[in-house]
Amino acid sequence: MTLSVSKPVHVVPDRDRFLDIVRTLAIAAVVVQHWTMPVLDYADGELVATNAFTTPGWWVVTWLSQVMPLVFFTGGAANHVSLARADTARSWLSRRLSRLLFPLLPLLAVWLIVPPTLRLFGAPEQPVALAGSIAAQLLWFLGVYLITVLATPLLVTAHRRWRWAVPAVLTALAAVVDVARFDGIPYLGYANAVFVWFAVHQLGFFYADGTLRRLSHRAALTASAAGFGTTALLVAFGPYTESMIGLPGAPMSNMSPPALVLVFLAVGQIGLVLAARDLLTAWAARPVIAPALGWLGPRFMSVYLWHMPALIVLTGVTVLWFGYATPVPGTITWFTTIPGWLLAAGAILTMLLRVFGRFETHVPNSAPVSTPRLCAAALLAATGTLALAATGFSATPWPWIALVVGAYALTRVGPRTPVAA
Repeated sequence: MTLSVSKPVHVVPDRDRFLDIVRTLAIAAVVVQHWTMPVLDYADGELVATNAFTTPGWWVVTWLSQVMPLVFFTGGAANHVSLARADTARSWLSRRLSRLLFPLLPLLAVWLIVPPTLRLFGAPEQPVALAGSIAAQLLWFLGVYLITVLATPLLVTAHRRWRWAVPAVLTALAAVVDVARFDGIPYLGYANAVFVWFAVHQLGFFYADGTLRRLSHRAALTASAAGFGTTALLVAFGPYTESMIGLPGAPMSNMSPPALVLVFLAVGQIGLVLAARDLLTAWAARPVIAPALGWLGPRFMSVYLWHMPALIVLTGVTVLWFGYATPVPGTITWFTTIPGWLLAAGAILTMLLRVFGRFETHVPNSAPVSTPRLCAAALLAATGTLALAATGFSATPWPWIALVVGAYALTRVGPRTPVAA
């Protein structure tokens, strides 16, 4: 069994600064949103964590700060380009799996050890369980992205043959799933983890092959207006909530499981960044920005994986030990304290990256293995990460961790070599 894909006619240059800067801004938005979201207090051995975005009117921010559509869009463009440059689809898949899984291993090791160790030293159970749950939730992205990477050779082939019909069909399937979800089959909604994110990922192919790069400024703004406008109509007249992130107490979540509305939010966001492409590209080329992008590029996954542990460490020190409580969101006190909070979390994240970032910048080579073995590795790892996202690190995570470690073992690691972004 082999994987094959035709070579593209148009490919992005060796480094596309636009993709670099959009991906950087997206991961920065993810980090800042997660660090500013919790409203924390601690009393009687219990950590109370509510969400700042429940503040009236703050849902508007989420239409821009919910940037997972941009993450999948830039991922689609990058996957299209790197697959075209690979010797074979099989070698590409092997390398991508190693790049995604190896940085995850130290995080799994830490969370396998930390909760029982904290309990051994008398830490209260509830904060430990909450920390393990929050840290694991973000692994949903890795699980879905592993499935997306596995499907990429087939999706690229479909893109070359059917072009716009592919995201159109995926969007239609997402609509069908949502109809069933809101008509009494709620668990079917999780099928949209495939249909919604595949559709957005597919849009990245149109950037990689030059289609979206040829859009005029006016056309990009028109697409953005259409995307955000359709999103607004679906929220106003459909079953979707105003917030594009899940909020406690909301009647439903647009994000978990992902809903059709996210496809149109993606169109709005993609059109917006395409309209600003020249400005963003020029900004990315500045002497101060370019080296920062070069440093961050090979560490995106590490930033994503370790930014919540950084928040958890900061919370443990300031809230549990020193009794700090988050001011009421939106007040002057909140706005004046949040910069210091972000700087402290950033300092902790920097230290974590110095220790664990090397697991992304120096990934062991994977030896040639069969396509079925690679498919099994991707599916096992996706199952393990999605299960951890659902159950957390604090209870009995070792079966799911074993699945991920076993999946990585299937890639048959070789000697360690530095990798580029």
